[in-house]
Amino acid sequence: MQITKTNFIQYLHCPESLWLLKNKEEDYPKGEFSLFLEKLIKEGYEVEEYAKLLFPNGINLPENATPQYTQQQLASDNNVFFQPSFSTQKGVFARIDVLEKLANDTYLIYEIKSASSIKKGKLEDACFQKYVLQERGYTVSKIFIIHLNKDYVKQGEIIPNELLEIADVTEQIDNLYSSVVNDINAASNFINKESINEDECSCRHKTRSNHCDSFKYFNKDVPDFSIYEIARISAKKIEMLVDNNQLGILDIPLDFELSTIQQTQVESVRQELVLINKPAIDKSLSKLKFPLHFVDYETFPTAIPKLDYMGPHNHLVFQVSIHTMQENGDLTHFDWLGTTLEQPIEMLKQMQDFTGLTGTFISWNAPFEISRNKDMLVWIPQFTDYLNYMNTHMFDLMNIFKSDYVDYRFHGSTSIKKVLPVLCPQFSYSDLEVQDGTMALDTWGRMVTDSNFKEDKNTVRQNLLDYCKLDTLAMVKIYERLTNLD
Repeated sequence: MQITKTNFIQYLHCPESLWLLKNKEEDYPKGEFSLFLEKLIKEGYEVEEYAKLLFPNGINLPENATPQYTQQQLASDNNVFFQPSFSTQKGVFARIDVLEKLANDTYLIYEIKSASSIKKGKLEDACFQKYVLQERGYTVSKIFIIHLNKDYVKQGEIIPNELLEIADVTEQIDNLYSSVVNDINAASNFINKESINEDECSCRHKTRSNHCDSFKYFNKDVPDFSIYEIARISAKKIEMLVDNNQLGILDIPLDFELSTIQQTQVESVRQELVLINKPAIDKSLSKLKFPLHFVDYETFPTAIPKLDYMGPHNHLVFQVSIHTMQENGDLTHFDWLGTTLEQPIEMLKQMQDFTGLTGTFISWNAPFEISRNKDMLVWIPQFTDYLNYMNTHMFDLMNIFKSDYVDYRFHGSTSIKKVLPVLCPQFSYSDLEVQDGTMALDTWGRMVTDSNFKEDKNTVRQNLLDYCKLDTLAMVKIYERLTNLD
């Protein structure tokens, strides 16, 4: 049974999940291919195209070329190959981003990543590539990671050797190599097992954000209101509870050590009560100065910067919605949606005209809006006073739901999409064509960059406006609910 680099990384994350994919594909949860993952793949291809420019004499091998075809090409006079493929006798398959043949008949491997740094624990895939080549009898003398330069700033045409950095990771790979080879052999043996225990998987001991796609398939005994929903619970504490078969919040011993916030959440579930610290909420809200500007940005981040003065993975603000509330409760609304890939100068001009340098700006997860304002301070300095005013008069409404308003029906989340339907059930995102920020950035990105965009742009623009408008209206309604607590 063949094992690829992607399979191997999946094995390292959750062996059982890979076994299910390989042996019972019909039971493997398909799910929708996430727009975020699709975006990452597209950006990876884009980074690869720039990386290839670092090797002007490189030869493109046909997509899905066989290992046999690769072997023929390696015997040619060429010395740099893009996407050559190799397979061991045990069916371990690798496709190398860039392979360079040296005069001494040894090889250099270049792994291309769209990240702007080499993160610890992310070199196993390069180890995997080395293993496959060496199993085929080739000598790998060095391994490099090509990644984006986090300090690069676009000015005019992109210069590939400034955009990208080449890091020699040979020593790190050598230190990992024997361990990774053992893991590869273990993965190959594991996926060829006729059967495994399908009542649990390795992710059972991990926090919720690290669960595999097939977690529910393997862990059917995990109840609603599980320990995985507890805010910021550590893997160590998860492991302690799982080892005692305490999977539900109701199973947690009364003397189990939890933070104050975590304990409040547990008590909400145990009592099926909404736990509200009204004096603390009132105190927080009393500090807000009218008019109140409920603000939300939508942004378009790209691995390769698209505009001058931007760098890798910077966010371009392409949309804003603001609901402004006066002290008497009167509400007005402003929105703006970009039509092209350009800095939102006009947006900031109209925002400033709408809000002035007055009152308090309210957002949900304020560090995001604050960070975007800090970026725009650099790119659009003529609005320095306004952006600084926003950032120094910003209130994060989400913070109230971390400790002062805890409802078991949020299932441990402080996302506005979890809070809104509980507090204001008459409002919902479910009827919108655009349902989340990832869908918004994907839709807008395709609309302004894809010459083959087929959808009706007026309809799409209205869908985007409706989504962002609900984000700020949701904050208004949640704020009103908080100011009228019994």
